[in-house]
This record gives sequence, structure tokens and C-alpha cells, in this order.
Amino acid sequence: MRESGFYLHSGVTFVRSRGNRWVAAFALAVLGLFFSPVTGLAAPSAKSPYDAQADGAKQIETALVSARREGKRVLLQFGANWCVWCVRLHGLFASDARIAARLKDSYAVVLIDVNEGRNAAVNDRYGKPTRFGLPAIVVLDADGHPLVTQDTEAFEEGNRHDPEKVLAFLEKWAVRPR
Repeated sequence: MRESGFYLHSGVTFVRSRGNRWVAAFALAVLGLFFSPVTGLAAPSAKSPYDAQADGAKQIETALVSARREGKRVLLQFGANWCVWCVRLHGLFASDARIAARLKDSYAVVLIDVNEGRNAAVNDRYGKPTRFGLPAIVVLDADGHPLVTQDTEAFEEGNRHDPEKVLAFLEKWAVRPR
């Protein structure tokens, strides 16, 4: 454990003092300065979409129950909060109206945090999709069987994910109406 310095936890920056206390004054000052409504920047939670405390297996079980009940597929997005491409893809999922609508209509989405080996058993269970890098996507049917593993580099164009490529992927793997 560090004696002093900066520490980032759950999107909040703390300063560790010599007295072994966490001092949030710096964090409040930074948040007030950089994340105010005046600047228009996103709140820290928007930059930390992955829940580092979540049990991926439990998240998937919950999503499968929902998917079976609602006639949807499950989309697993393996990533970490430090991963710029993971945060960008999550942002695209939320900001592009067509993608957000397709996800809402056709998928139960689960963000699996794999930072520092977290949820390793889940990664193993689905064929180690993180071998492609982050983020990695796995689509499951409502019974939990993997249908496809996608390296998201295929969606990249320059410094962003191409919304058309992402939407085409989501359309391809969505449940077909009967």
C-alpha cells in the first residue's frame, strides 16, 4: 500500500495522506472543477461503466432469467474501466439512438469487469474472449449457449467504433421474430 499519492477507486480520485487516512478534499475540488454542469463533461460514473465488485456469473444468471422471460439474447461485454475502447463502446451503446433501441429490444447487456484477473472463471467459461483484447463481446442465446464471440477491433474506424458496423452486428445476432 502506498504511503502517499493519488489513488483512483470507483471513479473517484483520493489522496492518501501520511496518517493512513483517505482525504477526499482533493477529489471534491477536482470533481467540482472538472465535472460541473458548466463544463459539460460527463460524471465520473460515465467513465467507469464496469462494476469492479460485481460477480460476473451472477450478473449473467440474472440476465439469462430476463432474456428467457423477454425473448432476448444476452450480450456480454468483457472489459475494464481503464480501457479507453471499452468506455468508448459503452458510450456508443448509450449515445446512438438506433444502437440503444436495438440493445433494449433484443438484448440483456452485461458488462463483465476483467480488470486484474477479475471474473477469470467467466472468461474461461466462454472460451477466453479476452484473448482478442478488450473489449470483447460474446452473444448468448436465452439458454446461455454462446452463439458468437466478437473481437471489437472489427468495429473500429479511426479513434471510434463505427455505429453502422456495431448496429449491423447487433441486427445479425438479434432474435428473429417468428
